[in-house]
Amino acid sequence: MSTERFDCHYCKDSLLGKKYIMKEDTQYCTKCYENLFANCCAECSTPISCDCKDLSYKDRHWHEQCFKCAKCSRSLAEKAFAVKDDLLLCTECYANDYSSKCHTCKTTIMPGSRKMEYKGNSWHETCFLCHRCQQPIGTKSFIPKDSGYFCVSCFEKQFAYQCCACKKAITTGGVTYQDKPWHRECFLCISCRKQLSGQRFTSRENYTYCLDCFSNLYAKKCVGCTKPITSLAGAKYISFEERQWHSECFTCMQCAMSLVGRGFLTQRDNILCTDCGREK
Repeated sequence: MSTERFDCHYCKDSLLGKKYIMKEDTQYCTKCYENLFANCCAECSTPISCDCKDLSYKDRHWHEQCFKCAKCSRSLAEKAFAVKDDLLLCTECYANDYSSKCHTCKTTIMPGSRKMEYKGNSWHETCFLCHRCQQPIGTKSFIPKDSGYFCVSCFEKQFAYQCCACKKAITTGGVTYQDKPWHRECFLCISCRKQLSGQRFTSRENYTYCLDCFSNLYAKKCVGCTKPITSLAGAKYISFEERQWHSECFTCMQCAMSLVGRGFLTQRDNILCTDCGREK
């Protein structure tokens, strides 16, 4: 009666009663397996046998006893570690040699912990505080001022100008008129409420007006066309006996000839050129 053979796929030695290893449905004796497939330890350069744990990181392999900190030789198996220039380091050694120090408390910022970085300095997240309220700023917006850092709310309370219209802080832009600050959207014509920022305007009794509203409210009216006369827009006008005309409206009542720079006659409320006046 014959028995079925069970041999090492590589050396053909019988595996009956011996330890063997299966790889891709093929059996190997431990010696052949190690010669063919075992990884080489990155620390001691010897194969990692089947009886040892094979610890790996980024295509490199170590015996369990070889997987240790390159500086203090502490085992790194099942512990956090860091890599610097292909050297394995425990977090303490890495932090002491390479991690940044907190600008506030001066202690090491351990790898993996949350931190804040700004202009070459680093902080523990819990050490980066608003200079005014002393609360951690965290991931919120902040504003540097002198040698301190402020959350937006504290900066507005301590440093920002307040709009003289709405009394709220002006954080960006704004308009200054007569040494007083406004938000652009608050700097309005007192009459029509149109924004005046970037527009020509004037003021009367400390109130600001757009040119149209000021003209309609305060400018004298042209005798000829009855529309306002204002010099704010550069318009030229003629004044005579408390009456005013736009230059283009100062014409003879009868023949419509321009009287600018010419002699003229008056007939009751009318003005006439000298020719039309003589005819009368």
